[in-house]
Amino acid sequence: MSSTVTLNRSSLDEPLSVGFVLLHRFTLLPFAAFVDCLRLAADEGDRSRQLRCHWTFMTSVGQEAHSSCGATISPCQTFRNPTEFDYIVVIGGVQDERDRPDTTALAYLRQAANAGVPLVGLCTGVFALIQAGVMKGRRCCVSWYHHRDMMQRFPTIQPVADRLFVDDGDRLTCAGGAAAADLAAYLVERHLGKAWAMKSLNIMLLDEARTGAHPQPQPVVFGKIEDRLVRRAIAVLEQHLGEAISMEALAERVGTSRRNLERRFRETLGVGPQKFARDLRLRYGVWLLHYTGKSITEIGERCGFADTAHFSRHFRSAFGMTPSEMRKRAGEPGSDRVDPFFLHVESRPGR
Repeated sequence: MSSTVTLNRSSLDEPLSVGFVLLHRFTLLPFAAFVDCLRLAADEGDRSRQLRCHWTFMTSVGQEAHSSCGATISPCQTFRNPTEFDYIVVIGGVQDERDRPDTTALAYLRQAANAGVPLVGLCTGVFALIQAGVMKGRRCCVSWYHHRDMMQRFPTIQPVADRLFVDDGDRLTCAGGAAAADLAAYLVERHLGKAWAMKSLNIMLLDEARTGAHPQPQPVVFGKIEDRLVRRAIAVLEQHLGEAISMEALAERVGTSRRNLERRFRETLGVGPQKFARDLRLRYGVWLLHYTGKSITEIGERCGFADTAHFSRHFRSAFGMTPSEMRKRAGEPGSDRVDPFFLHVESRPGR
């Protein structure tokens, strides 16, 4: 992860200054997480004086900014000279192609890039950076939830959807959500020191900053499974997608016998726990093939298979094609991509 960036102002002893570009229907959580990390690092205690950190909220004509949840940020200023800031942070909103892009904001982002000001894209803010034309040849991070949208709208971009944020020098992009606090702490530590970053995180009840390479939570979503023991076993399997846990160890973790565990799985899901666990890891492999650029060998290892041949053999048996064939099909124009929620598991009808 690169940390090389040229600061516009003369000394790291000066306050960290951040300009926020709030786009229409911006997402509130990444904005709040990022700015609160700055706020808590800016002053002693919780007094919110802008001493060590300065921040400015900006919109295209200085209008109040409406978030996707309906909350409004006011007052906002019109776009200021970008060289006044160490970073320009753009926060995107709901992706609706019927919405016209904010051409004034996109022009401002290009102005900041030409001036050498580092740009930060939070959540769908990275879409705005791409639309502004300032991400050519750059790595970018996007939430797994928006990965499909980005691939469809910007097929020449290769987004990263398996980490929290990417530092590409003067372009920093973040998946959004709570990870915005991790990126803000990363920048606070860079400018003010680790103590101030940890102060913010501790007050926000976060144990420590996660690195950019920390994996995004994967979309393994389970429906209504009434059997509590089976639910507990599935939760353990979810935590061990990268390894083949033995059925004896699984039964011990949930406080039952292997025989009882197998019986309860068959009654609830129609398959034994061993096959369920392998199928779950294979389905996770399908997701990785569609949403990451990892090699098939890496994916097999990440899904807990002994080697590529072992992974490919079970994969073909389950899906009727090899991992290479599935990845090739996924990359074909107009092909249907895997639904981000396809790892949904629920009880059989009538259970």
